[in-house]
Amino acid sequence: MATASETLTITDNRTGKTYEVPLEDGTIRATALRDIKVKESDFGVMSYDPAFMNTASCRSAVTYLDGEAGVLEYRGYPIEQLAEHSTYLEVAYLLVHGELPNAKQLEEWTNKITTHTFVHENVKSFIQGFRYDAHPMGMLLASVGALSTFYPDANQIKDPEIRYLQIIRLIAKMPTLAAFAYRHNMGQPYVYPDNELDYPGNFLSMLFKMSELKYEPDPRLSRALDILFILHADHEQNCSTSAVRAVGSSQVDPYSAVAAGVAALYGPLHGGANEQVLRMLRRIERKENIPDFIAGVKEGKERLMGFGHRVYKNHDPRATIIKKACDDVFEVTGVNPLLEIAIELEKIALEDEYFVKRKLYPNVDFYSGLIYEALHMPVGMFTVLFAIPRTSGWISQWLEMIDDKEQKIARPRQIYTGERNRDYIPVSQR
Repeated sequence: MATASETLTITDNRTGKTYEVPLEDGTIRATALRDIKVKESDFGVMSYDPAFMNTASCRSAVTYLDGEAGVLEYRGYPIEQLAEHSTYLEVAYLLVHGELPNAKQLEEWTNKITTHTFVHENVKSFIQGFRYDAHPMGMLLASVGALSTFYPDANQIKDPEIRYLQIIRLIAKMPTLAAFAYRHNMGQPYVYPDNELDYPGNFLSMLFKMSELKYEPDPRLSRALDILFILHADHEQNCSTSAVRAVGSSQVDPYSAVAAGVAALYGPLHGGANEQVLRMLRRIERKENIPDFIAGVKEGKERLMGFGHRVYKNHDPRATIIKKACDDVFEVTGVNPLLEIAIELEKIALEDEYFVKRKLYPNVDFYSGLIYEALHMPVGMFTVLFAIPRTSGWISQWLEMIDDKEQKIARPRQIYTGERNRDYIPVSQR
C-alpha cells in the first residue's frame, strides 16, 4: 500500500471532488483514473497516449535503459562490458535465464543451440517458393511464422520443457532462415549449417561458402558480427518488442509472436533505419557535397538519418562500441568509401550548435550499415541481420510476459470520433 507521501492528489474541477491515487515506482495505474466520474454511470477518465510516449505497459527485469544518461544494461550488466568480454550466445543465455552462465551451463547452452540450427527440408522448399527478388525480410517473416506448423506442440506455452525447446529452436534457426533468404536472392544453392563453427562464423559460412570444402571465417569479421549481435539483442519496450508482447498476450505459440516482432522490425522507422543512412551517404556522394547537404537539413529540405534517438538524449552507448568494430571490419574488407563522408558528418553534428542544441548525435544505425555493406550484404539484408540477435530479446520479453500474472490479453482503449445513431438508407435512395 502507498503511504500518504506516495500518492497523487487529483482534483476534478468539474465536480470539485478530490482523489488520492497511489504512486508505485513513480507511476499511477491508469485504471485508477476510472474512479474519476461526474456521475456514477460514467465510464470514468481515460488517459490518451498515442504511440505510448509516457505509458508503461509492463514491469520488466530484462533491459534497463536510461536515455538521459546514455545507459543500456542487460539484466543489470552494462552493454560496454558485455560487448568487450562476452559472446552473443552468452548474452542470449543472460537475457533468457536472468544470470550469466558458468562454464558448464554455457557449454550445454551452446551445444543445444548448435545442434538445432538445421531446419526441416520442407522449410527449404517453402523459401524456394518465393520469387527470386523477394525481400529477404518478407521471407524471414513468413518462414518464422511457418515454423509453428512444424512444431505444433509449441502452443503448449505453460509447459516449461516444451517452451524451453522452442526458445532453443528460435535462436538456433534464425540465422539459417536468414542465410537461406540471402542465398535465394543470390540465386545460389543453400548452405547447410556447419556445427563445427561458432554462432557468427556458422552464419557467415551459410552466407558465403561456395565451392570450398570448408569455409573458414575471418575471426575479425566473426567477432565484429558477434558484437553487433550483442548490441542489437534487446532494447526495452520498442515497437517490435511491444508487438511480440501484444501478440503473445493472446497465448499464441512463440513462433507466431516472434513473427509479429519481425513484421514490426520490417518497417523503415524501426529496423530499416541503417538502410536509410546508406541511402543518405550515397546521395551526398562526396565529402565536398556535405556543406550543401547540411544547409538542406537546416532548411528542412533534407533529413539527417542515423542521428538522434527517441530514447537516448545525450548519446547512444552502442554507437561508440560499433564505431570501434568498424576498424576491425575495414581492416579485412578495406575502407568503405562512404566512411569519409560519415566521419565528416559525425564531426559536424558533434560541433555545430544547430545539431548540438537538438541533441542530434550518431546512433547505432549510423555505423552498422557501413559494416553490413563492407560484408557485401545487400541493403535488403540489413534488417534481417537486426532480427537474428533481437530474437533472444524478443523471446526473453515473451517469457517474462507469459509468467507475469498482471498481464492479460492486450486490448487498448480508444476515443471514438465517428458518427452515432445513423439510420440505414437503402442503396436505391442514396
